[in-house]
Amino acid sequence: MGVTWIIKKKVLSWIITASIGLVFGRVFELSAQTKPIVVKRPIQWDADRERLSLEYLLKRHGIRADTALIEPRIVVVHYTENMSVNATFKTFNPVFLPGRRDLQTASSLNVSAQFIIGRDGRIYQLLEENQFARHTIGLNYCAIGIENIGTPRNPLTEKQLQANTKLIKYLREKYAIEYVIGHHEYQAFKKTLWWKETNPTYMTSKRDPGDKFMHALRKELGLPATLKIAPLPSQ
Repeated sequence: MGVTWIIKKKVLSWIITASIGLVFGRVFELSAQTKPIVVKRPIQWDADRERLSLEYLLKRHGIRADTALIEPRIVVVHYTENMSVNATFKTFNPVFLPGRRDLQTASSLNVSAQFIIGRDGRIYQLLEENQFARHTIGLNYCAIGIENIGTPRNPLTEKQLQANTKLIKYLREKYAIEYVIGHHEYQAFKKTLWWKETNPTYMTSKRDPGDKFMHALRKELGLPATLKIAPLPSQ
């Protein structure tokens, strides 16, 4: 009877262990499914891009760093003003900014973003999620940029809306993301502690991706229509 009990105990223990393993395996599987399919398409990152990124962090944001990495706290949603993933990639790929005198005054570092989303909803990753990219004045040091292929005459698609939703939900699970904003809303941060731009007159007017898309995106994400922005403390 003693031997039988020991065998039964071992079998029961094995069943419990296996059941726990299956449960945790299922939980892990479900968690892994939250990450959308992403096509890696890295832009150039060499010593010059690293150097220019570090210079930008110091001269534009007042942040001295050893590596051009960020702590993502904000997601900024853009549209490209063109209709081609390839054209956007070619725009971002060079290290040095071609033309754009209005931006050259601030830095010769080229503009870029961490992600591009095509009209079909396909997601392309150009940089690591926490790698510095120049895409939003005053907020680059903490912002992940998502560029969507579209123009004012070619509004972003339903597939892009769903792709943005999946990607941002994944990013919110991975990082301490506090704000999801449209590029056209970035100036709302100017009078907050989030804003880090050493030249108070350096500003550009943006309209992407527009209130309609951001309202739909916030609804999908379960966010309020208007995000509350913390004011500066009393001087």
